[in-house]
Amino acid sequence: MLKQKLLIIGHTFPEPSTTGAGNRMMQLIELFLEEGYDITFASTANASERSVSLDHLGISVQEIHLNQTTFDTFIADLNPSVVMYDRFMTEEQFGWRVAECCPEALRILDTEDLHFLRKAREEAISLKMPIEQSDLYSEYTKRELASILRCDISLIISEYEMELLQHTFHIPAGILFYIPFIVEAPVKDQPSFEKRSDFMTIGNLLHSPNVDSIVYLKTEIWPIIKRELPESKIHIYGAYAPQKIGDLHNERDGFLIEGWVDHVSDVMRGGKVCLVPLRFGAGLKGKLLDAMRYGIPSVTTSIGAEGMYGDLPFAGFVEDHPKAFATSAIELYTDKIKWLESQQNGFHIIKSRFLKTHFSKYFKQHIHSIKASLMEHRRNHFLGMILHHKTLLSTKYMSKWIEEKNRKA
Repeated sequence: MLKQKLLIIGHTFPEPSTTGAGNRMMQLIELFLEEGYDITFASTANASERSVSLDHLGISVQEIHLNQTTFDTFIADLNPSVVMYDRFMTEEQFGWRVAECCPEALRILDTEDLHFLRKAREEAISLKMPIEQSDLYSEYTKRELASILRCDISLIISEYEMELLQHTFHIPAGILFYIPFIVEAPVKDQPSFEKRSDFMTIGNLLHSPNVDSIVYLKTEIWPIIKRELPESKIHIYGAYAPQKIGDLHNERDGFLIEGWVDHVSDVMRGGKVCLVPLRFGAGLKGKLLDAMRYGIPSVTTSIGAEGMYGDLPFAGFVEDHPKAFATSAIELYTDKIKWLESQQNGFHIIKSRFLKTHFSKYFKQHIHSIKASLMEHRRNHFLGMILHHKTLLSTKYMSKWIEEKNRKA
């Protein structure tokens, strides 16, 4: 029997050591490898020094270009049975070509998170408006929702986003599939409360929600903690820190910009409390999941905790006001009983909500089921076929116009 082929069209090459999106992509790749798929990863981007080595996993890598018929030749020769778009922008760019060249391929969109939700919240913060007043009905929203409707399945990482799509925007449940970050069991042999020290946080420091959270932490929260715990320090880890973050480093103030680390375990196992004061964002926060796995309680905001713990007790505190946030951080840092309780809450959240064994079999069965009745699935969601028809015509001719213009230049 011939191996089934999966083509992933990547927005970027996965960097699991620096981004949650990179971790997410590698988790999905692992599921398809377990099913025996022959995988090709194609992208217009270049790999970085921190990109995972896909060829070591037996994955073919292909450079592709926008507005060029070379992609048509490439995908027709490959003839994949499944195409997965990494974020909706890649579906916008290549979806019409995939539909035209490989109409029988199952089309999957990995949203990573809902970009329109993150952007609306960021705009609300910049305008000093409550997050609840975020304008979700933007042009960006129209683009992302249209992409979801055009695809056979869209992978949604957060329960909150599943509810938003179905109840606010009336996206059919049949084209959505909830699959969060999936992990193994909590790490064993955790260092004790007494052997841990200092506050910490981690994240890709090119990501605007993380940049904002570090500035907010420095200006609004850390001064309160420092007054109560004058010997305390916080270590901020993450790649690609811009100058405005680097300038916050202050040894005397105990506010330490540490930069990138190879392995999250190196810093999670030693820290005592993780601080994640996100004011905007979307999806799930991988840093909070990592903190739970490595037994470090957290203080975060409602945005940070969104979709993380369901109706279970959180692994720490959820606070949206700077004073309450700082007070809770101090309590976790100094109260061993509360710290141990929060640590156990984190272990329970992971075991109840994020173990790979809860999702991998169902995901694989769902992909197989829709592939087996793809035409029926598309007829049941005919609006997507209409959108594909209209988009294919408009995007196709715009792309061909650009292609011809570039050829003559």
